[in-house]
Amino acid sequence: MFRSILVPTDGSERSERAIDSALDLAAQVQGKVVVLSVAQPYPYSPLAEGSIVRHATEFEDRSLSLAQQHVAKVKEQAQQRRIACETIVVQSFNPSEEIVKAAQQRACDVIFMASHGRRGVRSTLMGSETQKVLSQSTIPVTVFR
Repeated sequence: MFRSILVPTDGSERSERAIDSALDLAAQVQGKVVVLSVAQPYPYSPLAEGSIVRHATEFEDRSLSLAQQHVAKVKEQAQQRRIACETIVVQSFNPSEEIVKAAQQRACDVIFMASHGRRGVRSTLMGSETQKVLSQSTIPVTVFR
């Protein structure tokens, strides 16, 4: 039985479906949710090494703030339903690695996550974090479209 559910969120409408389902299941089994949001670091370019990057700190602060807002929103929903909830905010260029690592470190039983539906060339160029999680995870992953 799934009692500890990891649910990554980026604040999108698609991730809301995964969140709602994770909260519903946690309520039914008296489990808990672990909510993760991965903040994007400043997109450093080796070509810009000698130049001054003026807005890197502002960019990263805003990214972290948004990630904290995303997990806080879910934590509030969980508290209203009396569901145990743990939140995690990390900064990384590799969200899929952070998702798998958080699931392992927190001993989660399942991952509920959204797919953003990228297909074809766009998926190949941008990569699919969901596909990466599916291939790296040792626990079940439920994908919401």
